[in-house]
Parts: sequence; C-alpha cells; structure tokens
Amino acid sequence: MKLETGLIGAAAIATLAIGVAGCKGWAVGPDYKEPEIQAAAVPLPDAGFPTTNKTETGEFKAAEAKDDPRKEITAESIRSWWNQFNDDILTNLVEAAVSNNLTFLMAQQRLLQARWLLVGSAADFLPKTTLSGTYTRSAAHKFTSSRWGSNKNYHGDHWKSGFDATWEIDIFGGTRRAYESAEAAMDAANWSLANAWVSLTSEIGSQYISLRTVQERLRVARANLKLQSETYDILKSRLDSGIGDELAVNQAKYNVEQTRASIPNLLVQEERMMNSIAILTGTMPGALHPLLRDLPERDWLIAPQRLAGIPLDTIRMRPDVKAAERTLASQVAAVGVATSLLFPKFYINGTFGLDSVEANRLFRRHAFLASIGPSFSWPIFQGGNLVANMKVAEAKMDEAALQYELAVQTAFEEARNAYASYTQEYHRYQSLQGAVKAARAAVDISNDLYKNGLADFNNVLDAQRSLLTLEEALTISRGSISTDLIALYKALGGGITVEE
Repeated sequence: MKLETGLIGAAAIATLAIGVAGCKGWAVGPDYKEPEIQAAAVPLPDAGFPTTNKTETGEFKAAEAKDDPRKEITAESIRSWWNQFNDDILTNLVEAAVSNNLTFLMAQQRLLQARWLLVGSAADFLPKTTLSGTYTRSAAHKFTSSRWGSNKNYHGDHWKSGFDATWEIDIFGGTRRAYESAEAAMDAANWSLANAWVSLTSEIGSQYISLRTVQERLRVARANLKLQSETYDILKSRLDSGIGDELAVNQAKYNVEQTRASIPNLLVQEERMMNSIAILTGTMPGALHPLLRDLPERDWLIAPQRLAGIPLDTIRMRPDVKAAERTLASQVAAVGVATSLLFPKFYINGTFGLDSVEANRLFRRHAFLASIGPSFSWPIFQGGNLVANMKVAEAKMDEAALQYELAVQTAFEEARNAYASYTQEYHRYQSLQGAVKAARAAVDISNDLYKNGLADFNNVLDAQRSLLTLEEALTISRGSISTDLIALYKALGGGITVEE
C-alpha cells in the first residue's frame, strides 16, 4: 500500500510561497538533524528450526544452517503478507477493513487536517490583502464645536473603497520555521496513518487466525465428546444388562459432561471474535457470521521463515518510529518559531483606493489615493512571556527526542520478542505432535486393557482427558505460530511503503 503525503493544491501553494519569500535563507533557532541511534550488536533470539535430534537435556536440536529449510524474511515478502495464507476470505477482510474501518477513516481525517494546516502555514509567506469599502453620512449642527462660528448646519457624504496590503519580510525566519514545523507535522500525520494501516491489517490477520483456531478447538472438543460418549454408552449398556461397573459408568459420565461443559465457552469466544472482525471491517456485528461461521477444510500454517537480522534502517522506517521522528522535527522547528518572537518584525504596508465626497466622482482619477512604506514592531517588554514560551518549546523538543528514542527501543523489543515467540513455538509444536500421537495410542491401549479386565477404568479416563488436553494444546500452538508470524511482520513495519 502507498500513501501520498500532500494535496496538489497544498504543494503548489507551498512551492510558490517558498519561491517568493526565498525561504531557504538563515533562520533563528536550531536546525534539525535526525538523531543517531546505535543498535546493540547481539545475536537474534532464533531458536532455529527443530529437528528430531535431541540435546543433552532432552530438548529438540535446531537444524544446522545447511539443513535449515526456512525461507528468509525480506521486505518484499512482508509486503501484502496476508496473501501468503492463500485465503480469499482473509484477503477480502483486509481490503474491507482498509476501506471501511472507522478508526482508520478517522486517522485519514487527521492527515487531511494536517495537510490543510500546511497550506495555511505556506500562505504566511505571501502578502495579506484586504478589500474594504465604506460610505458615511455625516451631519453637524451649527452649534456643535466643529461648526461653531460658521452659522450653518453641515450635511455631507463620504465614499471610500480600496485595498490594504501588508507583507512581512521574514528576516529572522519565524515564518520559515513555522512552515518547517507544519510540514513535519503533516509528515508525522501521514506516518501515523501508515501505522494505523499496519495495526489494522495485522489485527485483522491475528483475529482471523484466532477465530479459526477457536473453531478448530471446537472441532477437537466435539470429536472427543463423541469418543467419550461412545465409551459411556457402552458402559451404560453393560450396566443395564447387569454385567457393568457402576463406578466406571459414573466416571465416564463426568468425563463426558466435563468435555461438554467446555464447548459453550468456546462458542462464546467464536461469537466475540466474529463480532470483533465485523467491527474491524466497518460492518455491523453479525453481518459476517454467514461468511465466518463455517470452518474450511484447510490449514493456515505456512512454510517456516527466518530472519537474517534486524537492520536499524528497517526499524527507523517503521511507521510509528518515523512518526515519532517527524514529530521531533516539528518540535525543533517550533523552537525557531518561539525564538523568532524575541526579534523585531519588519513589514511593507500599502494602501490603494478611492476616496470621494460625491458618489459620481468616486471612480474618477482625482479620487485615487495610495500610500506605501515600511514598518516594524518589536516586543520590548512582555514580562518574560516570550522567553517562557521559548523554554516551553525547548522542553517539548527534548521530550520529543526522548519519545523518538523510546519508539526505536520499543520497536527492537517487539521485533525480538515476536521472533523469539515464533521460532520457539515450532519447538513446542513439535513436542505436542509427539504427545498427541502417544495420547491417541494410549486411549486405544487403555480401552483394550479395560475390556480384557487387565486395567482399571481410571486409565481410560486419564488417557481420554490427556488426549483432549493435548489435541487442544496442539491446535492452539498451530494457531500461535501464525499469529506470532503476523506479529513479526508488524514489528518489521508491516510491509507498508510511504511516499514522502
């Protein structure tokens, strides 16, 4: 996705104003320079792709580099990452969210506000002209002070029209700094919109995978409920025939009911997630239920991926980090604006118009009047207000610098945490696969032993409960791998590009 940063009108006005005022000249206040950030030279928290070999402590060994099947994550592979899942429903949900999500639309309006503020700031480079016109009917009695001694009353008309113009000569660069601040603020709003896009698309992906995971957990619970119910029905039938074990029947009964009791909670989670996805896509809750309720017969686990490193440039170009950097640039320029108020302001003033006491003579050449000349103003004493405002601007600049540094640190933290979660989850998933396989075998064996009178029914119960627990854990782990990968994509910038 590409987001453009300026309105055509804004760019045209700004370019004209800058050209007229020569705004590349000297200006008071600090010049902006992007802060230098050093990244810690430490290895990535990469657990590696697990093999079937074990370490001395019994953990799965990571594959050697030459045997590692994982594909490398690149900027190109992150772009439109949802297409990797090859799921038309997910793709359509992302497109709908970008078009209709109300929070995202509000972020677009904030960007539009910043763009028009930039237009207003650029207008300060140009002369200010006001068209005015007046008509005055005057009357004075002969006994008034103004008519004393004339022995006549006075009645007269006065017609006046013209242009008043003022143009500030931006000697100390206050207007230029104000434009720099507004331009950087607009860039920050643009990057904030990009960050909203990244957050929205990743949230849609995570919610969608979580929904499918819950639905898969429902399938697992229902399959186990069926298995446990069949066991209970057999035991109940034998008890009714006088050859069964009443204790075993009751044990099977509470096993069935315990599994059945887990299903309503999963159904509530399913409902909440479908409603959440509806809100994210800008639709009313319930509208997407026909699309989302049925679980497709497919898998969302995509080929394993790895990072070669977390380049500092990648982190610096994350939308939220870039927004913080542009906010800092805006605050630096704001210091220049506050500083310029300590210096005099110089203007060129002009008046061009018509003045007559008779309406029919207003547009004749004798009614023409004009004046032009310089002026200046200098706030000599303001009780320390101007200095205080400058100190406030400097404190905001320092705060913005710290905020930028924190944004970079947080970005590295999120990227490292997401990568650790993603790669470690594969090790957990592999262990759970082995556990589920063993649990299924244990269910079959315990059933056979119980039927032949060689084992207590508790073994059957334990095996069935363990199977349900492990199958559910395997399902959750499978979903976590995908959501962790989405979180990693988000931490690396979400695949968005912004034209500045």
